Amino acid sequence: MQDNAIKNIVIVGGGTAGWMCAAAMSRMLGRAVRITLVESEQIGTVGVGEATIPNIAQFNQMLGIDEAEFMAATHGTFKLGIEFVDWGQLGESYLHPFGNHGVDMDGVSFHHYWSRLRACGDPTSIEEYSLSAVAARADKFTHPKADPRSILSHMSYAYQFDATAYAAYLRKYSEARGVTRIEGLVQHVSQDSESGFVTSVSLQDKQDIQGDLFFDCTGFRALLIGKTLGVDYQDWSHWLPCDSAQAIACDLNGPVIPYTRATARSAGWQWRIPTQHRTGNGHVYSSAYMSDDEASQILMDNLDGSPHMEAPKQLRFKTGKREKLWDKNVVSLGLSGGFLEPLESTSIYLIQAGISRFMALFPDKNMPAIERDEYNTLLGKEFDQVRDFLILHYIATQRDDSPFWTYVRTMDIPDSLTRKINLFKSGGRFFRYEGELFTDTSWIAVLLGQNIIPQRYDPIVDTLDMARVKDSLGSMHNAMKRAVQNMPSHDQYIAKFCPSR
Repeated sequence: MQDNAIKNIVIVGGGTAGWMCAAAMSRMLGRAVRITLVESEQIGTVGVGEATIPNIAQFNQMLGIDEAEFMAATHGTFKLGIEFVDWGQLGESYLHPFGNHGVDMDGVSFHHYWSRLRACGDPTSIEEYSLSAVAARADKFTHPKADPRSILSHMSYAYQFDATAYAAYLRKYSEARGVTRIEGLVQHVSQDSESGFVTSVSLQDKQDIQGDLFFDCTGFRALLIGKTLGVDYQDWSHWLPCDSAQAIACDLNGPVIPYTRATARSAGWQWRIPTQHRTGNGHVYSSAYMSDDEASQILMDNLDGSPHMEAPKQLRFKTGKREKLWDKNVVSLGLSGGFLEPLESTSIYLIQAGISRFMALFPDKNMPAIERDEYNTLLGKEFDQVRDFLILHYIATQRDDSPFWTYVRTMDIPDSLTRKINLFKSGGRFFRYEGELFTDTSWIAVLLGQNIIPQRYDPIVDTLDMARVKDSLGSMHNAMKRAVQNMPSHDQYIAKFCPSR
């Protein structure tokens, strides 16, 4: 190993971000680099449930994790999408499914064919052409098939699990691969007088932990990236005005549904995340439009089962991100780098993206500026694109029943989002930029689900025989219904594949 090579990595903070980082580093670097994680049991986590998107499967596969073992250990369930209730108008709901809507034909996106049938009076919703959505509505599940000839190849899934149990699982994984965990609170951070690089962190017991590279996983405290290096924070609360959340777990009541639910409330929204042993719940809201007491009452009144605590845990946050996510020899992961409300379950993905981008740019001790800049550019775009997708859910509402919804419905939005919405309104067109996370299926599910209907569809579709279009879509619809009828229930599949210990 070269003298300039990184030999000591220090991860400050545990939780999901810290232990994901430790697991990935130990897997990719082996024991050639000393990896130390510092955390304190005095600093708690919310840990009432975590919903994810399908990308997490790639992370677990990279670690070599057995899926059934991981799900059993984290009380995990399968997730086929997210149901949005009362977002467009009160009384409406739609599913943002994982996987595709139908099949593109002749180079034309499927939703244009659906739009033509709709213009002819066909009432079938677009989600009925998504295998994941049809299975989710029926509380069914089976693993997708790799064979593209199988209807089951059109399905995709993620997980719903206990976040605290996931961190514990990754801790065990990491420690087995040489990661050293040190219990303690950081009292002081030392920096090099010339470069400003962090050189060590000192704990309450006077222990001094030196490192070449530091990961800041200290949550909202942002101990290294914010308090020590002073990296500024971009405030996005103008577009995403929710700044508070309350969270609580409750007993399961009925079958475990294979999807997450986000129900709009008068000044925000409520999440419902079912795991095998309980349901995670939370109320995300704007304190400018609702008091904490009122938010708590709404949350407690809308639980499906008996709560596990007398009162919910309270969180405060400011939506946004750091101007730099990697500065000097400090990389921020998780809440220390930025916060985007969990409306589309992107928290773990952004940690995962930060880790994978960093490994692709793994530096030496000099931390070259060109590599740091590239990292910040790539991760900055990831945050911007997720931000725009979240804003879409608010700006696309027709609700005017509260000051909160009136504000978000009429607020100014980023030009990048305005362009996408207007392009879709005009002719149903949608394009992804620079490998952005959410696919056209995701965007179209929200746009159509919240009543943004294109003025016209692709004119190429009008050149095709209408009978052929009807037959093709009818065959898809029937094949999906038959496939779902043959699936076991979600509960049955979990009981056989990954029952929780």
